[in-house]
Amino acid sequence: MLDARDGTALQVRAAAPADLEAIARLHAAAHAAYHHSRFPGAPFDTPAEHARRHADWSRVLGRDDTPALCAVRRDTVVGAAACRHRADRPGTVELHQLHVDPGHWGTGVGRALHAACLHAWRAAGSTRAVLDVLWHNHRARAFYTGLGWQPDPGRRPAPDATHLSLVLALPPPAAR
Repeated sequence: MLDARDGTALQVRAAAPADLEAIARLHAAAHAAYHHSRFPGAPFDTPAEHARRHADWSRVLGRDDTPALCAVRRDTVVGAAACRHRADRPGTVELHQLHVDPGHWGTGVGRALHAACLHAWRAAGSTRAVLDVLWHNHRARAFYTGLGWQPDPGRRPAPDATHLSLVLALPPPAAR
């Protein structure tokens, strides 16, 4: 996939332990950016936040049951995604991480990661995908809605909810 702004190619590949630092850094930056939109001036881009994201992704990259992808442009990791198959719900996969470096928002990185996830999920025989998105993250909610995700009818948010559960049907290739 090419960046519409400058024509540079984007590669989506399996994430590796060597990508840990870059993925943790971009996740912390994305987290800070969307939280700053709600709480301007709040200190979200802190060493503690970086350490937390590093620990989170270290666990993800160390698990065999949690496939992870990264998007690379010009030898720089600019996005990452991870999912896990739900043992409690056969045929269901959970997208529990999809983050793009804020400097690359709007360049197709998120869509490329999402497309690669869809391909892998269908190849694995998944029929349904689920995710939770922060309620106030309108940018992410619009992104997922634009890709066909809908509120999960089985998981209505509570009045004080911080997250919205979304679902996406994954029809088999012949049904598409």
